[in-house]
Amino acid sequence: METASFNGLLKAILYILAFYYIFKFLARLFLPVLAKKVVEKASQQYQQQQENYHNQNTTQNQTTEKPKEKKIVGEYVDFEEIE
Repeated sequence: METASFNGLLKAILYILAFYYIFKFLARLFLPVLAKKVVEKASQQYQQQQENYHNQNTTQNQTTEKPKEKKIVGEYVDFEEIE
C-alpha cells in the first residue's frame, strides 16, 4: 500500500485547478453559442405550434360554419307592473 505524499497532493490540486480554469474558459467560449441555438430551436417549435393551432382552427371553423336557425318561440309580450 502506498502512502500519500506531499508531491501527490500538490499534483492533484494542480490538476483540479487546471481542469476548473480550462472548463471555465471553454464555457465562456461555447455557452453563448449553445444558448443561442437552444433559444432558436425553442422559437421555431413555438412558431410551428402556433401555425398548427391556427391551421387546425381555421379548418374547423370552415367545416363547422353553418347558418344557425333561430327558434321561433312566440310573440313578445310587454308586461307592465301594477301597484
